[in-house]
Amino acid sequence: MHNNNEYAATCDVVVVGSGAGAMTAAVIAADCGMSVLMIEKAAQYGGTSALSGGGIWIPGNHYFKAIGGKDSYEQAMAYLKASVGDRVDEARLHAYLTHAPAMIQYLEEHTHVHYTVADKYPDYYPNLPGALHGGRTLDPELFDTSVLGDELENLREASPTTLLMGRIAWTARHAHKAMAKTPGWRLLIMWLILRYKLDFAWRRKTRRDRRAALGNALVASLRASMLDRNIPLWLKTDFRELIEEDGKVVGVVAERDGQPLRIRALRGVILGSGGFEQNQALRDRYLPQPSTQAWSATPKGCNTGAALLAGQKLGAATDLLDWAWWAPTLQVTGEAQSRAVFAERAFPGAIVVNGQGRRFVNEAAPYLEFVDAMYRDNEATGGKSVPAWVIFDSKFRFGYAMGPLMPAQIMPDSRLRKEWLGSVYWKADSLDELAAQIGVDASGLKDTVARVNRFASTGIDEDFGRGGNVFDRYYGDSNVKPNPCLAPLAKGPFYAMRMNAGDIGTKGGLLTNAQAQVLREDGAPIPGLYAIGNTSASVMGIRYPGAGATLGPAMTFGYIAARHLATS
Repeated sequence: MHNNNEYAATCDVVVVGSGAGAMTAAVIAADCGMSVLMIEKAAQYGGTSALSGGGIWIPGNHYFKAIGGKDSYEQAMAYLKASVGDRVDEARLHAYLTHAPAMIQYLEEHTHVHYTVADKYPDYYPNLPGALHGGRTLDPELFDTSVLGDELENLREASPTTLLMGRIAWTARHAHKAMAKTPGWRLLIMWLILRYKLDFAWRRKTRRDRRAALGNALVASLRASMLDRNIPLWLKTDFRELIEEDGKVVGVVAERDGQPLRIRALRGVILGSGGFEQNQALRDRYLPQPSTQAWSATPKGCNTGAALLAGQKLGAATDLLDWAWWAPTLQVTGEAQSRAVFAERAFPGAIVVNGQGRRFVNEAAPYLEFVDAMYRDNEATGGKSVPAWVIFDSKFRFGYAMGPLMPAQIMPDSRLRKEWLGSVYWKADSLDELAAQIGVDASGLKDTVARVNRFASTGIDEDFGRGGNVFDRYYGDSNVKPNPCLAPLAKGPFYAMRMNAGDIGTKGGLLTNAQAQVLREDGAPIPGLYAIGNTSASVMGIRYPGAGATLGPAMTFGYIAARHLATS
C-alpha cells in the first residue's frame, strides 16, 4: 500500500465493514496475493456479527461428514428450492451450495477459525423436502482472545444475552444443554462458572471472559487471522460514497477525524457493511409499519444503509427491501439496544397474545416467521399485534429465563431492578388484573389460557401445532411430557412482557450475481463493485432455512468475491 497526492491510500481491494463476511473477504483477498484495506465507521470492529450466535449454515460441510453425517448437494438444493422458492436466481443458490463447504474448509485449514457441527440443531423448516434434523449448522469453538493483544480492546463486546449470567462465554451447544435441561446440565453450568472465577490472572486485567464464544469467537478468530497477514483495519472511518471512473468502481470516499479522504482500489471494492435497519428514514420507506430502529437488536449507529445508498446512486438494482431478518425483541431499561428473543419462545408455559388476548402464531416458530405473523395479524386485527405480549405464570418464572429475567430460582423478583417493573415486565395476582395493566382484552386472555391449558394436558396444540416438529422441540424442556413446548399457565402471580416486531438486520439490498458482483437494473455487473452480507439482497430470499443462514452466506460470498477479484 502506498500514498499519492490525490488518494490517502492505494491498495488492490477496499473492504467496507468489519463483520464476519467482510473479514473473510479480506483474509481470502490477502491469500490471493492482493493488498487489502478494511474500513469500519465504528470505534470497534465486528459489527452485528460480534453480537450474534456466530453459527453458519453450511450444507455439505466436512465436519458433519467426519462424524458419519449424510448430506448432499441435491438434498440441500431440494430444501433451498422448497424454502426459498423462485425469488432468488438459481445460479446464486448453486454458487452458495458449491462454495460454502470449500470456504469453511479453507478457513479451518489456513486461519484461526474453528467450528464444530451442531449435529442436533435441525433446519428451520423440518417438514420440507431435503431438510435435515441436524448437521448443517456449525457452532464456533471457544477462542482464546489473549492472542489478540491490544486489539482485544477494539473488539465489539458480546451481547450480555449471549453470555451465561451476562458474563461467561459458552457455546451454543452448552446453551442448548442448559435450556433443554438434558442430563448433566447443572454440572456443566457449575464447571463454566468455576473456570471463569478461577482465571484470576486474566480477571485482574478485565471483566471479559478470556474465552470468546459464538459471534465474538468468530470475529476474534478472523481478526487474529487478519493480524497474521498484516491487513490494516481503519476504525472510525465512515464510508460515504463510491468513486467511479469510466463505469468502473475504483475507490471510496470516507470520512475520518471529520476530514474526507479518498482511497484508491486498484482491483475493486467489497461492500460488507450491513443493512439499513438503523436508518429510520429507510425503515419508513421500505419496511412494513409500524417499525422503529429502537426495536432492532443490532448496534446503534451502525448499519445505516450508506452502502445501499451509494450503490443506488450508481444505478444498482435492489431486491427484498421490504424484508428483514425478523426476530421479536424486548426493550430493557438502561440497555443500548433491544434483546432478541430466540429460544425462550419454545419453553413450556409461556404464550404470546395480541391485544385481543388471542394467540396468532406457534410461539416456537422460527423468529423470521414469528415477526412475519405479527405483521400479518396486526393488519388483520387493525393494529392489535405490534406490540404483542408474552404471558407466563409463577411456575414458568421459577424455572425458565425470559429475556433479561433469569429463572426466579436464580434471580427472584426481589433481586430484579426496581425500574423494570412496569417497563420490562408486568406482574399481577390474576389474569384479569394483568390484562388491565397491559391493555389486553381480559376475557380473550382468559379464554386463551384455558384453551392452552387443555392443549398442555393432551400435548397437542390444536391451533398452531406448537411442539409438533423437531425444530420446535429443540429448545423445549425435555423433562416436560407429553409435549416439551406446552405447559399450563395456572399458578399466580402472572407475568407479561412486551414483545416488539424487531430484527437482527435487514434482508434486502443491492442485487448481486453468483460472483457477488453488484448488478445494474439491466442485469449487467458494475465493474469493480461487490456486495455481501446484509448489504446485498439475501440469497435466502424471504426465508430463513437454518441457524446461520445470515453469516454463512456473508462469509461464503466474501470468499467468492475475493477469489473473483483476484482473477478479474
